[in-house]
Amino acid sequence: MSSFKTFARAGHWPTLAASFLYFDFCFAVWVLNGAMGPFISEAYGLSAAQKGFMVSVPILAGALMRFPLGVLSQYIGRKNAAMVEMSLIIAALLFGFLFVDSYNGVLAMGVLLGIAGASFGVALSLGSGWFPPKYKGLAMGIAGAGNSGTVLAVLFAPPLAMKYGWQTVYGLAAATMLLPLAVMWLAAKEPPDREHQSFREHISCLFEKDGWAFSLIYVVTFGGFIGLASFLPTYFYDQFKVTKVEAGQLTMLATLMGSAVRVLGGWISDRIGGVNTLSGVLLLVAATLTACGFAGTSLASTTLLFMLCFAALGAGNGALFQLVPLRWPLSTAVAGSMIGEVGALGGGFLPNAMGLSKEYLGSYLGGFLAFTVLALLMLGMLRVVQIRWTRTWAEKGGRARPATPGQAESAAPRVTRVSTSRRRA
Repeated sequence: MSSFKTFARAGHWPTLAASFLYFDFCFAVWVLNGAMGPFISEAYGLSAAQKGFMVSVPILAGALMRFPLGVLSQYIGRKNAAMVEMSLIIAALLFGFLFVDSYNGVLAMGVLLGIAGASFGVALSLGSGWFPPKYKGLAMGIAGAGNSGTVLAVLFAPPLAMKYGWQTVYGLAAATMLLPLAVMWLAAKEPPDREHQSFREHISCLFEKDGWAFSLIYVVTFGGFIGLASFLPTYFYDQFKVTKVEAGQLTMLATLMGSAVRVLGGWISDRIGGVNTLSGVLLLVAATLTACGFAGTSLASTTLLFMLCFAALGAGNGALFQLVPLRWPLSTAVAGSMIGEVGALGGGFLPNAMGLSKEYLGSYLGGFLAFTVLALLMLGMLRVVQIRWTRTWAEKGGRARPATPGQAESAAPRVTRVSTSRRRA
């Protein structure tokens, strides 16, 4: 308890809490179509491939919107960018409630739901911006645990859709977005770690090998999380013939593990290093996904394996974003948005792979194995690039380097304001 109090005093906890709530509600909105997948599929008689594509559209749209929002946040501030985004989400949800009445309308709504998926980089940077490097991993883990919004979506959307109709859920979700909008306005404060830089400096991470290495690893950790979370209601409903509400409840058990363990992943990475944590995560993801593919006849075994897989994915997300502020201390929001954008694009791979595997091979096994191979490839890449990382900007295993003499940890945001030439050196 005393260590947590020390952590809370090291930054501005109301901003961290507002960031968590903002990300949590945005994430719930982002995966609404996935949570209501069985209802939408039944309404329009969708094929397996159409189901996978329908689920993937919000993921892909959210990925593409992340980087522009991250750049905007550097100019108008992360708090202002978050409030603008939530206002747009409310308008998009009202459109869904009033006008969506066809499969093409669902796809259009999927694009609009992508607005909510853009919140990632802003939420994590805003939440951790007041904290020194020693606590960045934990702060980002707490803000990033807002992906527990998946739990809200799969737990509440199916029974509400059953009672009121799935289109009505969009309208109800619009009303709930007023809560995080009000909390952000009243409680959050813009962190002092933002500099006015040129656009070229903002996007510099796009031209660095490290940025793409981070992004490809995130394709597995976050892409796997969002892709599976969106597709699991459809998978449980089709594979095990459970009810639509039960499919949401089973998905909730798995996604809850990933959301809770994300904080633990950041905390562990602060201590043993993000590289060490990610290495174990990628191995566990590969093993559990393979086992899930071969356990397709046992509901209990499949659910337990998914819970373990999501725990690994959540820890991996926390571990990766323990490393981001160490590598890009002055442009964490933009770097995080770029990494999140490519990583979330990977989330569109898994639902489509699962749908195509089912339609053309007769089972979901091919989709599971394809993502397993991807996880093992990223593990091999990590073991190669970490050699250079630990020689330049991180300690062995991916831990934060100690502050230089005379630098107070509480002043970390000011300490990180070094020139562009020094960062490139």
